[in-house]
Amino acid sequence: MQCSWKAVLLLALASIAIQYTAIRTFTAKSFHTCPGLAEAGLAERLCEEGPTFAYNLSRKTHILILATTRSGSSFVGQLFNQHLDVFYLFEPLYHVQNTLIPRFTQGKSPADRRVMLGASRDLLRSLYDCDLYFLENYIKPPPVNHTTDRIFRRGASRVLCSRPVCDPPGSPDLVLEEGDCVRKCGLLNLTVAAEACRERSHVAIKTVRVPEVNDLRALVEDPRLNLKVIQLVRDPRGILASRSETFRDTYRLWRLWYGTGRKPYNLDVTQLTTVCEDFSNSVSTGLMRPPWLKGKYMLVRYEDLARNPMKKTEEIYGFLGIPLDSHVARWIQNNTRGDPTLGKHKYGTVRNSAATAEKWRFRLSYDIVAFAQNACQRVLTQLGYKMATSEEELKNPSISLVEERDFRPFS
Repeated sequence: MQCSWKAVLLLALASIAIQYTAIRTFTAKSFHTCPGLAEAGLAERLCEEGPTFAYNLSRKTHILILATTRSGSSFVGQLFNQHLDVFYLFEPLYHVQNTLIPRFTQGKSPADRRVMLGASRDLLRSLYDCDLYFLENYIKPPPVNHTTDRIFRRGASRVLCSRPVCDPPGSPDLVLEEGDCVRKCGLLNLTVAAEACRERSHVAIKTVRVPEVNDLRALVEDPRLNLKVIQLVRDPRGILASRSETFRDTYRLWRLWYGTGRKPYNLDVTQLTTVCEDFSNSVSTGLMRPPWLKGKYMLVRYEDLARNPMKKTEEIYGFLGIPLDSHVARWIQNNTRGDPTLGKHKYGTVRNSAATAEKWRFRLSYDIVAFAQNACQRVLTQLGYKMATSEEELKNPSISLVEERDFRPFS
């Protein structure tokens, strides 16, 4: 009887030990999976072998700025980058796009889009967990000992350009400009950067590489994340004008139309219509207020932010439930009333923000504007952008082409 009792006790203890080991093993693993990598045919060495992180119980606020190119997203990103308790990353999905697109024969097929979005969601989930090692799957050439000089626009992230991630000569409080960061900081140690990420209370990421908010549903509904989406929109006419000025070769035919007054027969109209379709689809979802977006979605018009930057920033931070840092307020003061000649860099943020929002009216001819209004009528109406009915109306800045709309957060 005594041996039997001891055997039962030993079995019970062994069972408890096995369960404990299983629980520890489960919670120690990263929660991300790698379907994007698998579908793309990439090695999954980091998914299987890389350092992993425990389930995030801190309930950090995870912020995603969902935008399109030349919509003011760099400006909005800085509203979070300047916050001392926010870890901000500028366009990390660039690395996904740069790695996967060469593997695609078409690049725009539904299957290619699914692979891109799957890989993008995996990477975002990992980055919000401060698992920067997962990014190594998409950096070319691969990092050595978790160090690299190939992080896209590293200098746009304050944390990645300051101590302890970067140790430049000079004052401990020195904040490097983007060009100086790349030159003075040397290789980026992803281990140290991940530690800096975990020390912050919130993580913010900007991307122009996710077409619609619906593409983020799996992340928004993920209970392991506390994801909130700031969808930034801008008048498509303004986006077209800014892209034509910034990407001169790509938008050469639009510039030719402006210069000659004649619409080229081979004009790529999808350079305009794709923006309008993505905006319209995404905004339709947001304005319908589906239950899965409740408390998770805020629509911001760039024009509203440009006209009243401090007021709108306070609304954004109020929606996120994060106290507004004095560094953010100071940055707004210094970067929205500046001399426009200081903001000539195409990705710069120093400018007179209200004047910048209206520049497109003098950069496009009325014929181009009328064409854009016809192609994008639905989204212009959805977002409260008025039609210019004549050349005189277009060029008269005293006539507003932005309706007063109050796009309240879905809370």
